[in-house]
Amino acid sequence: MDVDSKVELATRNALEVVTEDELKTLFETKQTPTAYIGYEPSGFVHVGQVITATKIAELQKAGVDVTMFLADWHAMINDKLGADIENIRICGEYMRESFIALGIREDTKFVWANDLVNRAEYWEKFIRVCKASSLMRIKRAMTIMGRTEDEAEIDASKVMYPPMQVADIFELDVDIALAGMDQRRAHMLARDVAEKLGWRKPVALHTPLLMNLVGGGRMDPVEAKMSKSDPNSAIFLHDTPEDIHRKMKNAFCPPEAENNPVLEVMRLIVFPKLGGVTIERPAKFGGPVTFDSYQEIHSTYESKSLHPMDLKKGAADSLAAVLAPVREYFSKNPKNLDRLKNISITR
Repeated sequence: MDVDSKVELATRNALEVVTEDELKTLFETKQTPTAYIGYEPSGFVHVGQVITATKIAELQKAGVDVTMFLADWHAMINDKLGADIENIRICGEYMRESFIALGIREDTKFVWANDLVNRAEYWEKFIRVCKASSLMRIKRAMTIMGRTEDEAEIDASKVMYPPMQVADIFELDVDIALAGMDQRRAHMLARDVAEKLGWRKPVALHTPLLMNLVGGGRMDPVEAKMSKSDPNSAIFLHDTPEDIHRKMKNAFCPPEAENNPVLEVMRLIVFPKLGGVTIERPAKFGGPVTFDSYQEIHSTYESKSLHPMDLKKGAADSLAAVLAPVREYFSKNPKNLDRLKNISITR
């Protein structure tokens, strides 16, 4: 695969690359670039992670060695799963299985935060990051953990979170930092710190955030993103087709295409995974209709030629098909999912 093809694959459907020129140079100068994406083990995985799983698989196809980072210490700092480290690690094992079921390579490297914090070198990097950053800048970056700057006052550990995330990048020694757009402030902090300390800047690759189904916070993509903490706003990977249809039936679906979470499911998940969609309709309403591209379904909906309930049904049917391999995986390997179902999801 030539360099341009690798860049196209790495950036396909990405929302932002900082910078594309650096990414191209990376592919030109390094045979096997490295990347990482970090996750707090904090609850059930929702369909928004299909977007990042697809991007991981595309990076792997482009020859990138991707590490998935299970941020158990970070989840404890952020009070996830009651800050119980054993429960967090059960969730981490479930998350590892979820991404394998979503189609990333089975030989993908998984690293726990606990693997890094035992190294003196890690804490040296953490301190250097702190010394190269103002407290105000670190507090501004706290939105990466779903918190406001004021919540730094809850306990002092919260202020440790952003510089820890930056230290993770440099301790793992990766070329590319991959995440949803909600993690942008951490990546920009990492690039600024690298410039001050003479370290290698990571390329920042950001994927879109999937809107929640209830439609709140539409002016702010981060506020509006799908969240596992609200089961009615999210579709989980293990949801049955009946669950998916029920949630999608109740989803916010305005007559306009803009800020429409059902169309966003089609744009960000269904068409990238399936390529095309057939929506079943009764004969008296025109019968089945097939769309070969997202733009086609977008234009049809904008013209009022596709009813919102038909769009919802098509999205639900399509999502059920996309998630079928995950349901099959967990039907054969239920242990960690069942263990997580018995743990209280605190935030």
